[in-house]
Amino acid sequence: MFTKLARTKVFRDPIYGYIEVDYKIISDLIDSKEVQRLRRIRQLSGVAMVFQTAEHSRFPHSLGAYMMAKLVCQNVEGMNDISEYEKLIFQIAALLHDVGHGPYSHAFESVLGIFHEEMTTKIILSNQSEINQILNKNSENIAPDVANIIAHGGKYPLIEQFISSSLDVDRLDFLQRDAYFTGAVYGRVDFIRILRSMKIIDKKLLIRASGVNSIESYLMARYHMYFQVYYHPVARSYEYLLENIFKRIIDLKEEGKSLTNANYFFNVLKNKNDISSYIELDDAYVNGLIKQFCKSKDHILNTLSNAFIHRNLYECIDLSNEPSIETINEIKKSYNEEELKYYFVESKISGAAYFESKKSAINDIKILLLNGKIKSLEDYSPIIKGLITSSVRTIERIHYFKK
Repeated sequence: MFTKLARTKVFRDPIYGYIEVDYKIISDLIDSKEVQRLRRIRQLSGVAMVFQTAEHSRFPHSLGAYMMAKLVCQNVEGMNDISEYEKLIFQIAALLHDVGHGPYSHAFESVLGIFHEEMTTKIILSNQSEINQILNKNSENIAPDVANIIAHGGKYPLIEQFISSSLDVDRLDFLQRDAYFTGAVYGRVDFIRILRSMKIIDKKLLIRASGVNSIESYLMARYHMYFQVYYHPVARSYEYLLENIFKRIIDLKEEGKSLTNANYFFNVLKNKNDISSYIELDDAYVNGLIKQFCKSKDHILNTLSNAFIHRNLYECIDLSNEPSIETINEIKKSYNEEELKYYFVESKISGAAYFESKKSAINDIKILLLNGKIKSLEDYSPIIKGLITSSVRTIERIHYFKK
């Protein structure tokens, strides 16, 4: 049904050895400008300020998620009952799941109120994108079907679970990839063992009881990576600094100040459906803006921009250490009212190893027992039950400029 390449295309990769591409449509999507743009968006944003080798982009992660989807099709019992079309849109959804990310990802999203999943579906469905043109050239059904999967539209629930759940191809790739590039040994995952423990019955994903140890290890790796790497105070400081640069740019624009070099940014701020402007935004674009703003006549934007470029990050106070109210008030008093909005940040981060978001079927991992009965992972594994009750952590911090 779909054209295969005359010769398999391969990409060298530190996680899989080789990432293999068999279908022309996949090859064409990889070459599209929207996927190539991901080379210019760093995967871990501020984490590179702590782990200096964490310079990898979202492009190899997207290829890795695609390869993990391919491995699911090859190793998971029951995937032979899935049609060629469903396997293909599964692999395409895995490849494209991050195309909607903005520059520096989550810092950008939080300020502009843009969610990358929504932007991903818009890019896939927009006739302004090369992705949409490639998909439509092959079949008019692919673009809406892939968008439906990413948006959790319910048409392909099994594929949705593989794309976004507590145990999905996204996490199975980025935990290993991020561990490799940060040098963090606790992010390693025995992914082949996990895949071979999976079984599909009635289009529902189950894990054999014999594979529970590998799932426990995976969830522990995820827990440690979040709190030791992704939530590191220096990484968060860098991202809060970037958020406040974005906020200051927006505030100056609202005051009528001219910032002509930020036109693409303002186009998206004005119209979140402006796909052409959105895909022009990447880390290089933002870095160029901030470099120019280092000479801004606006004192706050100048200070924030120079701090960003020269890694003069916020100081951090962990509130679990119970600092005195007097200390915090003294810090606040060192700023005028306008500076306080940008130089002083109170943050609260919550996370867990399992069920990090609202508990629902898509987050629940089900275990298939030898007698054919099914249990939830938390009921089967005392380790996971302990994680659910003990791994929920809330980190409260204050980030501030030392004057």
